[in-house]
Amino acid sequence: MRETTQLPALVADVRTSPRGASADAQDVEILAELRLSLVPGIGPRLRQALIDRFGSATAIFAAAPDQIRAVEGIGPKLTRAIASASDDREAIEELELCRRHGVDVVLASRPNYPRSLSEIHDPPGILFVAGEIEPRDALAVAIVGSRHATQYGLEQAERLAASLARAGVTVVSGLARGIDGAAHRGALEAGGRTIAVLGSGLLELYPPEHLGLAEKIRQHGAVVSELPLRTKPLSGTFPQRNRLISGMSMGVIVVEASERSGALITARHAAEQGRDVFAVPGRVDNRLARGCHRLLREGARLVESADDVLEELGPLVAATTGPTGEEVRHPAELLLNEIEQQVLAAIHSDTTSIDVVVETSGLETSRVLATISALEMRRLIRRVSGNSVRRV
Repeated sequence: MRETTQLPALVADVRTSPRGASADAQDVEILAELRLSLVPGIGPRLRQALIDRFGSATAIFAAAPDQIRAVEGIGPKLTRAIASASDDREAIEELELCRRHGVDVVLASRPNYPRSLSEIHDPPGILFVAGEIEPRDALAVAIVGSRHATQYGLEQAERLAASLARAGVTVVSGLARGIDGAAHRGALEAGGRTIAVLGSGLLELYPPEHLGLAEKIRQHGAVVSELPLRTKPLSGTFPQRNRLISGMSMGVIVVEASERSGALITARHAAEQGRDVFAVPGRVDNRLARGCHRLLREGARLVESADDVLEELGPLVAATTGPTGEEVRHPAELLLNEIEQQVLAAIHSDTTSIDVVVETSGLETSRVLATISALEMRRLIRRVSGNSVRRV
């Protein structure tokens, strides 16, 4: 049996959640979705079929047995299981467990549910969230790969994650050993946001050595699962989890993967969901490069740097305007402070001299030069010459 552990902040932090899980224990919608999630045999596709037929989890439990059996894929056994789940006791206990451990319950019908996830064909009706999913997390890219990565693979995953994080992109991965862990660490070390999607419940975190990493992710992003808190990590739950990694992302980067790697399952989900697929090439004699090379032969975009990813993603429909209505050309613009915004506004797509930037912004030359360096690091501007810059 796999060794699992609990996320310490979830165990120690007894508080009322500020979002879905803070609702009254008698909240009908939350309890109905929890009850449905606890019915054995009801996975995301059958849940979606039931929701399509009845409209809500509450309506499912109000339906007659013959109406439930009329749904494709629902036989007598599942009909009886749904009927026996009509008692709210287990759902109330799960909701109380969430409240005790600071876990938010996010319903698909609520505004704080990730929009990109709602667009896939089998979205989870409920998410258990430690930390916080923010609107800017819609600008997300997944980085996945082998659990048995080489040093080269770990370095590439960390480098790409850090570059994307500095560009304002949230990094999504699965908290697994190897590439996943490197991706999360790279984003955190760059001061960015990252989201970990688990193949277990939040109180059965796996692998146990990533306990500290998970706590850091909770503080600078979110640890997420569609499974009840005490669900053990089983082999079948991880491929199912992979559709959420791709579903929460604009694109998926695969870094080192064998031909039977679970990362290729994530890439397949991404292609089916209309997401972009990227792959990092490796040595031809490295078996962990075979999965990436196969993806490249099948049309994935070759990735050497974060710029390859940002260029391919193109215009960001989810963030065409900033908080005050200004045009946003790049996700990193959403993270700028007031002075950085002031300097960027003084720089045009055509070549702009630094003297003009100083005059237009009204800032001291030293402050402008320091800010230009910061904007260059975020890949928002580019130096044309020693005394000129332009918007990217």
